[in-house]
Amino acid sequence: MNLAFIIGLIGAFAVTIWGIVDSGDLMAFYDFPSIVITIGGTIMSIIASFPFKELAKVPQHIPIILGIGKHKWDPIYYINTMTELSVEARRKGLLALEDRVAEFEDPFLRDSVMLIVDAMEPDKVRDQLDNELSNIEARHAQAWNIYDKGAALAPGFGMIGTLIGLINMLDQMNFEEEGGAQQLATNMAVALVTTFYGSMLSNVVFMPMGNQLRLRHQEEMLCKEIIIEGIISIQAGENPRHINEKLMSYLNRRLRDRIVEQQESAAE
Repeated sequence: MNLAFIIGLIGAFAVTIWGIVDSGDLMAFYDFPSIVITIGGTIMSIIASFPFKELAKVPQHIPIILGIGKHKWDPIYYINTMTELSVEARRKGLLALEDRVAEFEDPFLRDSVMLIVDAMEPDKVRDQLDNELSNIEARHAQAWNIYDKGAALAPGFGMIGTLIGLINMLDQMNFEEEGGAQQLATNMAVALVTTFYGSMLSNVVFMPMGNQLRLRHQEEMLCKEIIIEGIISIQAGENPRHINEKLMSYLNRRLRDRIVEQQESAAE
């Protein structure tokens, strides 16, 4: 569960609502036409900007953002797996790895192992895996581009709503009528609330969601780079200890220490 995202999202709305209530009336910030213009306009413009096949994937993004997806990208798991495969390949040969393929849930890992089992040339193995990595990155970019577009559009539709409110306000303005100045202030507040909606939608919803998808992408790319480097090293017949040390260089010091502790515990 991605508690940081959930806490940040709830906290952003909470402190905003507290600031409104502490300084004024919460209902003064509610205007249904402004909500329709800002949220509805942003969503419709996003729909106009992307094909339906990409928009249909939006429900799949929510579990990824919330961290409740089936697959967790743990680099330590992949380093340990590649080290185990290197030991097995050194003892029994590359063909023995075919028996391990069915154990892996990650299709990229399965396909990578099969490339060296099938005795494909090392240069072609790297080229094919690097190409797959580039295609994955391009597909993932289409996902977070949706949220980047929403973050860019929401303030614009907030301004459109403000302009609509100002135009209507000026059209109906009459200082000669009793209470005209008060009506002007009320209409001005309603006109400006759409800008508030647009800013909240952009900065509190769309931007964090897009950033979370980027973070999950970076975690996945790290694991896949570990797989590629491990597969190439196994195919080259390198020493398992050397492979393990090479793959650990992808991690920061904290994660390296965690692996060393696990290895020492296993040795005991």
